[in-house]
Amino acid sequence: MLSNRIFKISSLALVLLLVSCGEKEVKEEVILRPVKYSEVSYLGGEKSRQFSGTAQTEKIINLSFRSSGIVTKLDMKLGQNVKKGQLLGTLDNVSARLSYESSISSKNSAESQMNTTKLSLNRMRTLYEKGSSSLSDYEAAKNSYRTAVASFESSKRSVAIQQDQIQFGYLYAPEDGIIASVTAEVDENVSPGQAIGILNAGTAIEISLGLPESVINAVKKDMNVKVSFTAIEGETFKAVITEVAPALDANTSTYPITIMVIDTDERIKSGMAANVLFEFVNEDLAKDIIVVPASAVGEDGKSRFVFLIEGDSNKATVKKHPITIGSLTPEGFEVESGLKIGQKIAIAGLQTLLDGQDVKLN
Repeated sequence: MLSNRIFKISSLALVLLLVSCGEKEVKEEVILRPVKYSEVSYLGGEKSRQFSGTAQTEKIINLSFRSSGIVTKLDMKLGQNVKKGQLLGTLDNVSARLSYESSISSKNSAESQMNTTKLSLNRMRTLYEKGSSSLSDYEAAKNSYRTAVASFESSKRSVAIQQDQIQFGYLYAPEDGIIASVTAEVDENVSPGQAIGILNAGTAIEISLGLPESVINAVKKDMNVKVSFTAIEGETFKAVITEVAPALDANTSTYPITIMVIDTDERIKSGMAANVLFEFVNEDLAKDIIVVPASAVGEDGKSRFVFLIEGDSNKATVKKHPITIGSLTPEGFEVESGLKIGQKIAIAGLQTLLDGQDVKLN
């Protein structure tokens, strides 16, 4: 009986020990609250606007034949580096060759006719000089010769034109570059001007986009901007505005502009989505007045305050910080004291934040 009681007590102690050890191993995961924030700036300072566009090389050439026919050779592959003058494709060009042969035959016939009329003219001149032929016959012989010469010259031009038509059946690279697209196949029948590929012949990257009328007057040629790419996270690149359209594009109701990326990087490729950051400066407004969004300012009965953010994007801490505010402007409250330029402050959800709380920047 006593042994059973000892066994039960031992079993209970063992269970309690295991439960206690299990509780020690369980750690509560802390979830940081995301907080929206902004940096303290001057009233009338730099205002940032971001617009989207598409990257492309500065020189894009559509490759095409200048005559119709069936493609017999196509030396074009995606990503292929080509040199200026390199043969990229040929056509069977049967009709052009037949026309060329026909033009040569016509030229030979015209040359023979010209030689015949020249002999007739010489004979008629001799007879006329001897008085054995009339002036009208002599003039007719001269006119026949002039006509034959004109026909011969025309046939020679026709031969040159038909020879060019044969050359139009050969496609050569117009510039050094990289093949960006191939849209035709061997044995395919193509027509003049039909694009069979695209050649990226430029080295610089350009971004084309449209701006609304509300900001177009603040944009100037040679203005510096910053560019980021969706495919290249966490990096920005320097760029400059190279073209600004003076008129509205009726299709998009925006003003087209062109931006060239100054920082070269092999990761930037034609067709990538790009975000362009414009920083507009209003020189007419005072630059020594600090302003914060109205949503960033709270009141606790003693003073006005903001939540300063200290830390990085992964983990930060908010601290309650008193400030003295002035007038309310369209951009927010003017700050008379308590803040410095560049400090980070929370701009939303102040009612649920606590002094010293750990947060995650959003």
